[in-house]
Amino acid sequence: MYTMFKRIIYQCVGIACMALVFSACKTSGLVERTANTKVPASYNGSQDTINTAKVQWKDYFTDPYLTALVDTALTNNQELNITLQEIQITRNEVRIRKGEYLPFLGIRAGAGAEKVGRYTRPGAVEATTDIEPKKEFPDPLQDYLVGVFANWEIDIWHKLRNAKKAAVSRYLSSVEGRNFMVTNLVAEIANSYYELLALDNQLAIVQQNIAIQTNALKIVKLQKQATRVTELAVRRFEAQVLNTRSLQYNIQQNITETENRLNFLVGRYPQTIPRNSQTFSDLMPDTIYAGIPSQLLSNRPDIRQAELDLAAAKLDVKVAQSQLLSNPGHFCRHRLSGIQSGVFVEDT
Repeated sequence: MYTMFKRIIYQCVGIACMALVFSACKTSGLVERTANTKVPASYNGSQDTINTAKVQWKDYFTDPYLTALVDTALTNNQELNITLQEIQITRNEVRIRKGEYLPFLGIRAGAGAEKVGRYTRPGAVEATTDIEPKKEFPDPLQDYLVGVFANWEIDIWHKLRNAKKAAVSRYLSSVEGRNFMVTNLVAEIANSYYELLALDNQLAIVQQNIAIQTNALKIVKLQKQATRVTELAVRRFEAQVLNTRSLQYNIQQNITETENRLNFLVGRYPQTIPRNSQTFSDLMPDTIYAGIPSQLLSNRPDIRQAELDLAAAKLDVKVAQSQLLSNPGHFCRHRLSGIQSGVFVEDT
């Protein structure tokens, strides 16, 4: 009776251990949030599908000085060059993933030597044993190895295929990141360039005011000499002239700062920015067509980059699941070691 009861206890414990091992080897479920893809059908009831974002920047900006600045920036900008190197890295990653489909070949070589003590049992046996007549055991015993090996993984669980797709998505994401950086760079250069033209025109107006106020100050001084006005009027006009000159110095400082910002974006040392400020008053902006909201999502490189990154992350999850299916023993041993150590927390 006691033996039967003991056997039943062992069977229950065994069933519990098997259930624990099965639950430990189970992968945790993915927690995903449903994406909100609803967008309005139009902007303010307009159904015009013409979108200014589809116009190339060379066709949109007609100023030759601005075009030269942008062309130089696309060549010399340091952050853009870093992004181009990141694109090259992701391109090489795609090549690596393609190469995993091919068999791996290798050569292995090794050399070693074994020497035993003379006054030990193995040493005495070797000393008294001849391999051939009058040919003793070599001392030390040398060992050489040269071999060729091959390894080829069959992609049963689509691990290699998903890893390749993830690498391609990351490559396309880096390309979209480069497009987003180019968009921001062109917009920032154009904004700074037109700000520089506006400052030049503002400086010209201030200088004209200074000339007018200086002439007025001279007239007031002559009137004071003729006892037509008092010293108070002279001081008042002098204050106005000094105030306007302070505005001139502030504008000149802003011009220098704007030129330095443009030179930084272009990727060169501080220098004077060539420009034609006289055409600023003749600039007429083209009509901006917003299009429809869905075009905004399709035209923005940062949104396309985020979509590709999300697709690559989902493929990485599939690669991890395929890795578990192709090598479940290592995963189960890892989970069981966590249970035995008392620090494992089961995922839900």
